[in-house]
Amino acid sequence: MIKRIFSDMDGTLLNSKGRVSDKTAQAIREAAIPVTLVSARAPMEMKEAIDALGLTGIQVGFNGGLVYCYLDHKVSVIKSCPLADEDAHLLLAHIKQAFPNLSQSYYDQNKWYSYKVDAGIDYESQLTLQEPCILDEATYLAPKTSVYKIMLITFDSEEMARLKANLEALSLDGVSIQQSGAFYLEITHVAAKKSAGIDFVLAKENLSKSEVAGLGDGHNDLPMFDRVGLAIAMGNAGQEIKDRADAVTLTNDEDGIAYALENYLVQ
Repeated sequence: MIKRIFSDMDGTLLNSKGRVSDKTAQAIREAAIPVTLVSARAPMEMKEAIDALGLTGIQVGFNGGLVYCYLDHKVSVIKSCPLADEDAHLLLAHIKQAFPNLSQSYYDQNKWYSYKVDAGIDYESQLTLQEPCILDEATYLAPKTSVYKIMLITFDSEEMARLKANLEALSLDGVSIQQSGAFYLEITHVAAKKSAGIDFVLAKENLSKSEVAGLGDGHNDLPMFDRVGLAIAMGNAGQEIKDRADAVTLTNDEDGIAYALENYLVQ
C-alpha cells in the first residue's frame, strides 16, 4: 500500500504551460495519498501547485537544498543546505566575467534576483509567474543572504556545452552543476539532492521504500526512482528514464499523474 507519493514538477506534475490541470489536481485530492513535491524550483515557484493540490505536509525545493512546509503561507524551514558563501560569490563573479551576455540569476529562500531582464528571465517569468528583484551589479555579485540556487539559461546548445565545461573546470567540491531540460543549468550545494530530501522524509515519517512511489521525467529524477518502491516515468520522459522505471504513464499534457493514480497507485 502506497502511503506517500513523491513527484517532480516540471514535465511531470505541470503541463507544458507550467500549470497543474484541473483533472490532475482533482485526482490527487480525491486519492487522499500525501504528496511531497520534489523540485529544483524555489518555494515561491512551488506554492501555486501546493495550493492547487491542497498540500499541507513536507515539500522539497532547490533539488533537495531546502526541506520545508508552508505554515500560514510562510516557509517553515525543516532542513536547509544553501551554497557556501565563498562558492556563491566566486561563481557569480566568474560567470558574470566569463559569460556576460548569459541569462543569469539566483535564489535565496524567499526571492529571485538578477541584475538584468533578458530573454531567459522573461521565459522563466512566464513559466513560473514570478518576477525577479533587479539589483545593481555590485549588489548582485555580493549577496547578503544565503544562495540556494544559481540559475543559468541559454537557448543555444553550443553555449550550454561551453558553459558546463567552463564551470566544471573550476573543480569546486562543494557545488553540484546539473542541466535541467534543454535550457537550464542549475548550481546548488553538492549535498542538495532530491534523494537526500526523500531520505529525510522517509526517516521522519518512518516509511519504508515499499510504501512510497515516485513520478518523474528527467535524469535528476533517477536518484528519486532509486529511493521508492514504485517508480513511474512520464510518457514524455526519455527512453533512458523509462527504462529505469517500474511503470510508464501518459505525458504531462495528458494528465499522466491522474492516469498513474487510477491505474497504479490507488487500490
